Amino acid sequence: MVGMADFAERILGRRRAQEEMGHRERVEVCLNHDEPDRVPVDLWATPEVKARLVRELGLNSSEDLLRLVGVDFRVIRGPSLVGLELESYLDGRTVDLWGVVRRPVGFGKGKSRGIYKEVVLSPLAGATNTDDIDDHNWPDPDWWDYSKVEEECKRHEGYCVVFAGDRLDRTAQLKTAMYLRGMTQVFRDMRTNPEVLKRIISHIVEYFLEYDRRVFEASRGSIDVFMMGDDFGMQTGPMMPMATWKEYFEEGFRKFIELAHEYDVRVMHHTCGSVRELIPAFIEADLDILQSLQPRAAGMELGGLKRDFGSRIAMHGSVDIQRTLPMGDPGDVRAEVRERLSKGKPGGGFIICTAHNIQVDTPVANVLELLESYHDYAYYAR
Repeated sequence: MVGMADFAERILGRRRAQEEMGHRERVEVCLNHDEPDRVPVDLWATPEVKARLVRELGLNSSEDLLRLVGVDFRVIRGPSLVGLELESYLDGRTVDLWGVVRRPVGFGKGKSRGIYKEVVLSPLAGATNTDDIDDHNWPDPDWWDYSKVEEECKRHEGYCVVFAGDRLDRTAQLKTAMYLRGMTQVFRDMRTNPEVLKRIISHIVEYFLEYDRRVFEASRGSIDVFMMGDDFGMQTGPMMPMATWKEYFEEGFRKFIELAHEYDVRVMHHTCGSVRELIPAFIEADLDILQSLQPRAAGMELGGLKRDFGSRIAMHGSVDIQRTLPMGDPGDVRAEVRERLSKGKPGGGFIICTAHNIQVDTPVANVLELLESYHDYAYYAR
């Protein structure tokens, strides 16, 4: 174990001494671009990392971990998790609702071992025309049971409830098209076969709009934030020019946001990489929260983003998982958290978290330092 008693005593002492607001209220104040008692805290980590923290800290569950470190959010995946993998094979391959085939791939060793699912078959890779696209067995919102959505939300009463879907079935356009068609072919289509790509996107958007609508209806007002996710950025810049993004993705992006707002649900969009050039379009589409603020990607330094866009859009993330967390020491982690919070705190509108899931190669000591540092620097002076 990693000094559970000492860690718990330190972090709980800070929280009990300084917290004045409930979790949901804190997030609401922050998203209204006001300053709550402290910056809201979120925790993104792979299942392997969470399980290791639970085990080494002597806890009973991931929920115990979230409560201990004061995480203000609780994520529901919604009904699609049930039956998401529609078929499986003895060799470990699975088929999802889109007809995409994946296989599990292991990496790392010992306590740093993890598993991810690699696409091995994109069912629309060979499509040549819009008829081929229409003939695909597209998912149907009728497949899912929505009756437990409200109950799932109510289990997290008092927290900010986030509907995020499953990671492989999160509301998206480009990412889903890549799974279906293959990444290289999607970008070829933009140049040589735009009608095929547009037809794929139209089917994707149609499905998610109806699926999400039913989830919002079933929640009966219990969802606070709707999270969608598309990786529009690379390390050096957007994956495409603004004009291309607008041609293919702006309409669906707007429709997803408009639908959520009809149900008084805020919208958070996850994108890795450098998307600074796209942020004005995100704001025009009325996006509420931008996530992940990947700090080593070009133009994604938090201070500059907060200065240029912080009054018009809230921000979530910014702590580096590429180098600082896996390769730094606890002092490096603490210094980065302190710097991020000094830039993000003024005026509200900032949620502290890592830029993506903490990976299995991150030392536990660095994760504990991260979580403890949040509570050393997140509070506003009163």
